[in-house]
Amino acid sequence: MSRKKKTGGWRRSQREDFFLKKAQGRGLVSRAYFKLQELDAKFDLLKPKQSILELGAAPGGWVRYIEDKLSGDENLYIAVDPSPVKSSGLAKIISGKSNEPWVSQEIERILESKKLDLVLSDMAPNISGVRVVDDIASRELAEVALNTAVNYLAPGGRMVAKLFQGPEAQSFMEEAQECFLKSVLFKPAASRPESREVFVVADSFKAGR
Repeated sequence: MSRKKKTGGWRRSQREDFFLKKAQGRGLVSRAYFKLQELDAKFDLLKPKQSILELGAAPGGWVRYIEDKLSGDENLYIAVDPSPVKSSGLAKIISGKSNEPWVSQEIERILESKKLDLVLSDMAPNISGVRVVDDIASRELAEVALNTAVNYLAPGGRMVAKLFQGPEAQSFMEEAQECFLKSVLFKPAASRPESREVFVVADSFKAGR
């Protein structure tokens, strides 16, 4: 192995260890906290007096970041996942799959005819090891997020959805541009270096398109 490859591998390992150790040192459930922190810093996602829906909230990395930043008196925050979600109390947790009809009904009950300002999705499929299969599965979950955004976002609202890098991600971003004025792909530094995950950040929802 060349010295360059060894150095590159060492740097990737150091970066991965940095975020892992940082999460462990702060008692966080995962490194995902820092992914949303970076997304928020770059795109100014989280603001006072917002209504927010998160899909794929377990184990609670993004929940912790949102609860650290926002006030329960000013913000409505709904978190959806079939697995247990760790929350300090701000999140209204729905324990179900994001594409189940009863989950949509529960979202509507909580919203009380209000609209959302932000839809977040950190959903990821179970990995099969077959790249094409995994890409399609990831795209399907992103479609759930997009459909949810179309149903519940207020005009000008925003969406963040995770996918795997590749043709499906690019195609999905183009689809998102039909519903939003702008969409970009972004990979946080806190993502594992070997991970193909990226996030579509879609801005300015075109309601009634």
